[in-house]
Amino acid sequence: MTTNKSKISRFNRWGYFFLIPFAAAFIIFQLIPLGSTIYYSFFEKYKVGLTMVGPKFVGLKNYQTILTDGTLFTCLKNTMIMWIMGFIPQIVVSLLLAAWFSDPSLRLKGSVFFKAVIYLPNLIMAASFAMLFYALFSTIGPVNSILMDLGIIERGQPINFLSSATGTRCIVALMNFLMWFGNTTILLLAGMLGIDTSLYEAAEVDGATSTEIFFKITLPLVRPILVFVMITSLIGGMQMFDVPQILTNGTGGGNYAGRTLIMYLNDNLFSKNYGKGGAISVFLFLVTAVLSLIVFKFNTADSKEKR
Repeated sequence: MTTNKSKISRFNRWGYFFLIPFAAAFIIFQLIPLGSTIYYSFFEKYKVGLTMVGPKFVGLKNYQTILTDGTLFTCLKNTMIMWIMGFIPQIVVSLLLAAWFSDPSLRLKGSVFFKAVIYLPNLIMAASFAMLFYALFSTIGPVNSILMDLGIIERGQPINFLSSATGTRCIVALMNFLMWFGNTTILLLAGMLGIDTSLYEAAEVDGATSTEIFFKITLPLVRPILVFVMITSLIGGMQMFDVPQILTNGTGGGNYAGRTLIMYLNDNLFSKNYGKGGAISVFLFLVTAVLSLIVFKFNTADSKEKR
């Protein structure tokens, strides 16, 4: 018995060896940068012309500066609004598509082709996607041309979509929806295909409708994947940068409605204000962690109540 245990323990050691590359990469590229960011957030370090001021320890001054400045919370509001506007249609459309593709009774033809098509936007670089939409919705773009041809707007008076807060946010949300709903659909589809078909058969025998089957069987069983999608989407939404940056040329669009937290951070890093940039990074990290924890706790608590 002792010999068998020693063999198992020697065999299990190989698992730790395989974890070494991941642990090393995590420490070097994530843990150390995170620690240095937190460290420098307590220092005054910025560049004036060619002269670097600091680093000089100032304690919580950088945090006090960003929290008393309304720009931080305005950017946070913009980020959350655009993420919610893109995520709600994303999750609704993805659930519907996944339910259709996983339903064997529909016998959809060419489902493999359509799965590939809806995933294709996820493979396009965000910069290319932003340039495409910038051209589409510009004052001389095809969207304005179509509206003029239909008589919705007068000729010679195009709509400047990016000059208004609503237009900027809607275009950014639309882009995020188009880029990510395919990935979400594939994840949810994988979860639905893993559900035991006998559950559906038993529900149909009991006279349950397709709507009842979806909300009482499918949706509860794919809850873990929904939680994963919500948290990863939230993290990605809080890090929103390339799409609004390129679409609005770094200005944030009308009334700065498209200016996100990362754009605000980028402005401070571009001006070499590393102390303030570090404080913004730590704030972003804490907000993302708290929101992700709330989403996780809310979903897990709701599932426990239903049990």
